[in-house]
Amino acid sequence: MNKIKMLLLGILLGTLFIACGKEGSKKEVIRVGTSGGYFPFTYTENDELKGFDIDVWNEIGKRLGKEVEFKQAKFSGLFGMLDTGKIDTISNQITITDKRLEKYDFSVPYVYSGAQFFVAKGNPKGIKGIEDLAGRKVATEVGTNYEEIVRELSAKIDFETVVYNSGSLVKDVELGRVDTFMMDKVSIIELIKKNDLQIELLDKPAKYIANAFPFVKKEKNQKVMTEVNEALSEMRKDGTLIEISNKYFGMDITSN
Repeated sequence: MNKIKMLLLGILLGTLFIACGKEGSKKEVIRVGTSGGYFPFTYTENDELKGFDIDVWNEIGKRLGKEVEFKQAKFSGLFGMLDTGKIDTISNQITITDKRLEKYDFSVPYVYSGAQFFVAKGNPKGIKGIEDLAGRKVATEVGTNYEEIVRELSAKIDFETVVYNSGSLVKDVELGRVDTFMMDKVSIIELIKKNDLQIELLDKPAKYIANAFPFVKKEKNQKVMTEVNEALSEMRKDGTLIEISNKYFGMDITSN
């Protein structure tokens, strides 16, 4: 009986050691929120999440020895997930704004772009610049920094702001239902190429912007953000950021 007890005890201890070993070897997880619907930064193809932002985070995880867990949701819900601790950060070409800086800490920028107005191809409404927006219908997407910029402009120029909760605003500009919309210059140029959209750029960017990863202002997030910053700095120095940028855009969007 003693031998049987000793054998069972040995098996039990062995199982515990194996379990502990597995637990101890588990990688730390960084939960990253993304929409998966913002080509080419984050999109789904054949049920696989792809894009510039996705590649950047996979490289960050590799360098930090951490597992990156992507959680998809509509863009309008991502900041709510961040605030409630369901994710650690957002990767969806998030722009640094004064309003967001009041609530969040940001990593170092990884993308520099411009907030650009777009009109229907051939510019049938005859909009030459921002000053021509008076009396027009200007579209924007809810919860984005572009909505903030459009609303700031509407306080100076008298136009109607039309807020959308999805990408149908592009189609409505093509069809003339609204006169123009604001979006990221780089992203829309790639969409025009891929989908032969009947839209074109209006003048130069209304505002130059920097994109980074937001973190809730808590002490526990500082360590992760510092590590992410170090990884991004290494990727910038060794050319990895530019390499990923060229893969998706054919140019460098990572330098100011």
